[in-house]
Amino acid sequence: MQSFRKGLRLSKNRRISSSKSDTLGSMKLRVVAAVTFTCLLGISAVSARSHKKKETSSPRSAFDYYLLTLSYAPDFCAQPAGDKDPRECGQGRHVGFVVHGLWPQGENSRGPERCASASPVAQDTVRATLNYLPTESLIQHEWSTHGVCTGLSAGDYFGLIRKARDSVKIPDDMKAPARDLRLSPTEIAAKLAAANPSYPKGAFRVSCYRDGELQEVRICLNKDLSPRICGSSAGGCSAQTLQIRPVR
Repeated sequence: MQSFRKGLRLSKNRRISSSKSDTLGSMKLRVVAAVTFTCLLGISAVSARSHKKKETSSPRSAFDYYLLTLSYAPDFCAQPAGDKDPRECGQGRHVGFVVHGLWPQGENSRGPERCASASPVAQDTVRATLNYLPTESLIQHEWSTHGVCTGLSAGDYFGLIRKARDSVKIPDDMKAPARDLRLSPTEIAAKLAAANPSYPKGAFRVSCYRDGELQEVRICLNKDLSPRICGSSAGGCSAQTLQIRPVR
């Protein structure tokens, strides 16, 4: 009888010991799970911050100023080469000057290009910019070629483009001419300077096609978009007279 009772006590003690062991094991598992979860959260947060940084910044290369380039659509559309999108070149669109780009520029040399790999520009940025640059493909091209060299995000870069373009006034008789105009590069630059009296006269340059038609007007801006005199890298046009076609 005593032996039977002793056996019961031993069995009971083993059950208690086993229960305590199970409880301790369960607690240990919960602690390990909690620590693992916390570590995973930390890793995810670091990864998210790293990913966000890649999306919102680009490496900045050395450059001295910006060159805002405004292409004259009627003369561009009359050229035999190049992509002629109907939104820019279609009959009845009445498109005059459009933004070609905002280029980082060296004082005496061409600025940096394609400084890093470029992700596609977000659609909300594209939509906000289409009133300035006429096509999605040009927006993507300008970002991958020039924008990535500025150290700005795509959103900030195209915001800078819009601000720069809004700061420049096109002379009234050149906004949407109804007939051919014949002007020298010097006369075009002088008209731009007169329409923008806060700009130095040397802030404007003109480029042309080989056939003597107006290609672009170029405006030189500091990195804060204040106007400045152009460096020798801004280019020019040696033609005596340029044809400026009417809008269509």
